[in-house]
Amino acid sequence: MSILVIEDDPKTGDYLKKGLRESGYAVDLARTGTDDLHMALEQAYDLVVLDVMLPGIDIWEIMRVLRARRDLPVIFLTARDHVSDRIRGLELGADDYLVKPFLFTELVLRIRTLLRRKVTREGVEIPLTNKEFMLLHLLVRRQGEALSHADRVRSVAHEFRQ
Repeated sequence: MSILVIEDDPKTGDYLKKGLRESGYAVDLARTGTDDLHMALEQAYDLVVLDVMLPGIDIWEIMRVLRARRDLPVIFLTARDHVSDRIRGLELGADDYLVKPFLFTELVLRIRTLLRRKVTREGVEIPLTNKEFMLLHLLVRRQGEALSHADRVRSVAHEFRQ
């Protein structure tokens, strides 16, 4: 599963990229609004994590254009914690809104929840239970490896604890 992280702060962006990759996702990091919008529209991402406070960029306009052209889950990640900002972001089509500072584990769980809605094969959506999704996620993440039943059980149990 591929994620586009749009974050202008180098430390936060690098932290998110490293952590999400370690969690089994393919991650691209963009730091400017115009590049970000182009990447989100032109490449096949499964989800976008979007910093609302990009300097010199109207994030609300970016969100409007993105929503008009792609059906792509978006999580707003921002220091803006006013109720009016959250309401506006959700009205514009954000699927979730997480306020900084945040727990990385919570972000990963929110990502999993959103991506669970997007499992498709040959254009057909496949409904999965939480356990089925976690097993699929494990198999995709460890593609090409032979896993014993015990390995699968341990890995799925570990995923549930995180």
